[in-house]
Amino acid sequence: MTSTSVIDQLKRTQILELLEQGKRVDGRAFDEAREIKIETNAIPKANGSARVFLGDTEVICGVKIQPDRPFPDTGDKGLFICTAELLPLSHPTVETGPPQPPVIELARVVDRGIRESHMVDVSQLVIEKDKSVIGVFADNVVVDYDGNLFDACSYATTAALLTSKTPKWNWTDDSPVLAEGEETPLPITTIPVSVTMGKIGTYIIVDPNGDEWESMDARVTITTDSDGNICALQKGGSDGFTQDEINQCGEISVKVGAKIREKLKEAQKDSQ
Repeated sequence: MTSTSVIDQLKRTQILELLEQGKRVDGRAFDEAREIKIETNAIPKANGSARVFLGDTEVICGVKIQPDRPFPDTGDKGLFICTAELLPLSHPTVETGPPQPPVIELARVVDRGIRESHMVDVSQLVIEKDKSVIGVFADNVVVDYDGNLFDACSYATTAALLTSKTPKWNWTDDSPVLAEGEETPLPITTIPVSVTMGKIGTYIIVDPNGDEWESMDARVTITTDSDGNICALQKGGSDGFTQDEINQCGEISVKVGAKIREKLKEAQKDSQ
């Protein structure tokens, strides 16, 4: 989702001029995320799902929970895997075909933030040790793109996991057998929240919209858990951050993340 057209250069110049005046193109403060709307149970037949609007960016996440083979080195733990896909209608630059590197990075950053926070206690997702475990698969679909897919997909995945129900399987005759009518919530230990910050010139802004995203020199996505601990970080872009800037971003991620975490908790409560 990058371009070097004359129009993009003019946009960057305008955005930078506004930042020098302490303003952003949409009127937000530098450390203010766009309005977030979360709708849970968006896919009736999924084990869990959520639809998230982050400004004009829209993402739907569906969670599928099913028996699976364990990884050879983690036979006593279940699986968690996150994917991402952009629909061609989401943005004029998106085309059909194999996932491009930015989309692969998107899925991996969202996956890592949730996995490294230990949001889902995968040690409880075991049917028969070394033989069969429960796999949790979160699939994100971007319906509309206006910048910052990292956070939009992360919030959608987290909200979907918070509202997911896990079927029960018993180990019978050397295979998992579904116990009809028995469901429990996923074993959740914390609520991770990612906060993506863009650097334009010497200015750092939270949750860049589409125009700001195309104008960034660098970006960093920091995920924190419910205790405010940083559990994952991903840097991107051609420019870098100083040590002081990274420290500043860490503090911002904790502060902004706490506010967004409350919205995720409200969405979880409303779904019950």
